[in-house]
Amino acid sequence: MVPPFRNEPFTDFSQEANRQAMFEAIAKVESEFGREYPLIIGGRPYTTGDLLKSVNPSQTDQVVGWAHRGSSEHVDHALEAAWKAFTWWSRRPAEERARYLFQVAHVMRRRKFELAAWIVLEVGKSWAEADADVAEAIDMCEFYGRQALQYEGPRPVTPSPLPAEHNEWFYIPLGAGAIIPPWNFPLAILVGMTMGAVAAGNTVVVKPSSESPIIAAKFMEVLEEASFPEGVVNYLPGAGSKVGDYLVAHPRTRFIAFTGSMEVGLRINEMAARTSPGQIWIKRVIAEMGGKNAIIVDSSADLDAAAEGIVISAYGYSGQKCSACSRAIFLEDVYEAGVEKVIERAQKITVGPTKDPANWMGPVVSQSAYQSILGYIEIGKNEGKLLLGGHALEEVGRGWFIAPTIFGDVSPSARIAQEEIFGPVLACLRARDFDHALEIANGTVYGLTGGVYSRTREHIERARREFHVGNLYINRKITGALVDVHPFGGFNMSGTDSKAGGRDYLLLFLQAKSVAERF
Repeated sequence: MVPPFRNEPFTDFSQEANRQAMFEAIAKVESEFGREYPLIIGGRPYTTGDLLKSVNPSQTDQVVGWAHRGSSEHVDHALEAAWKAFTWWSRRPAEERARYLFQVAHVMRRRKFELAAWIVLEVGKSWAEADADVAEAIDMCEFYGRQALQYEGPRPVTPSPLPAEHNEWFYIPLGAGAIIPPWNFPLAILVGMTMGAVAAGNTVVVKPSSESPIIAAKFMEVLEEASFPEGVVNYLPGAGSKVGDYLVAHPRTRFIAFTGSMEVGLRINEMAARTSPGQIWIKRVIAEMGGKNAIIVDSSADLDAAAEGIVISAYGYSGQKCSACSRAIFLEDVYEAGVEKVIERAQKITVGPTKDPANWMGPVVSQSAYQSILGYIEIGKNEGKLLLGGHALEEVGRGWFIAPTIFGDVSPSARIAQEEIFGPVLACLRARDFDHALEIANGTVYGLTGGVYSRTREHIERARREFHVGNLYINRKITGALVDVHPFGGFNMSGTDSKAGGRDYLLLFLQAKSVAERF
């Protein structure tokens, strides 16, 4: 019997043994820098000679690794391998598929420090953030393995059966699909989308982000170590404009699971909606597309707790979480005091290379992100009052470091209050009353996460009803969703509300079949 699901505990780095294990893992990973990683299609490695360079964003002259890039021909090959594997994987009992997922979780748990070190060095997460990323990936395997068991076999007979007829319905997998994960949770979201699909009996082609292809390659090593069947998961790095577009538009792609920006997600949705010659289904798109998340602080709130929650939510992983707080909305009478407390805490943030655990915040992930965020900061200087930061930290090291930045007195219609910046930039806004605060909070195209700090029950209940986000947090930070605790996904242009880590997530990769037999 499978024991009940429990979230993977986080590592306590205050213990010397854990700190030493992490330092050793970082040294081991650094010793492997510069290796090449092939495509994996049908369980076989393929080299192309077209190499994608992945660098350490904390020290950009360090090459973490080189991933061989695929082509449209490799997409054809990978889909062929995935469909071949589907013919038998889809028929395996759920108990067997679940045991594979549990084995993958076991391997990741054993390699936890090493995987966290790769995340620290390839995408610049802090030790704690990287450890949480691995823990969530483990949770995804353990949880979805258990959930697969819930959808096995026929459902109960129909409520109103016909005489002399046996009626049942059950779920079947969709087929072979595309997994297009982001770089900001390079293991957790990759594993979650991939394992959710395969737990349901599907097979996949994974096109990892060009910012984190090496961590994805390490996940393929984990699958191999766990003796995962060949062809069920295929690894195909490549340019989004070439490999990604071709994979999405391909007539043999049955579904697409995507996490990333609104612009790319909408493009994928549009491409998937077009029927290609030879296509015999309507493609299913599962998309999570970011947000412009707000925390409301009313007059009754604990301002110290609110400031702490805002700073952690805004600057954890340099603001590069789709759930990050990028707008702090204070009611007028607590605006000055609340903003001052936020500034006090943000000033204490240590920024630097994340291989050093003393640094709470690291770099942004890439040069393009660095330039985009600095561009938004310049826009913000004309849209609000710069209260903190507002510049690059070139003296910190040879990486893409930006100071924690706060703008005050920002208009709800300002670009820095409307557009997703995906960096360590916070806009502070004034609200006349709670009605106005809700109006501001809901006044974007997004609807992913939001928060309210209040001791007023009426305000809390109104937020439950009227704050239109997929994940609402009350009197706590708005980041750090846990599997099976905070099912994650948003409304409006934040995506299809897929609720990753929730008990109905696998249904997105299944279709129902009804069978009636007359005797």
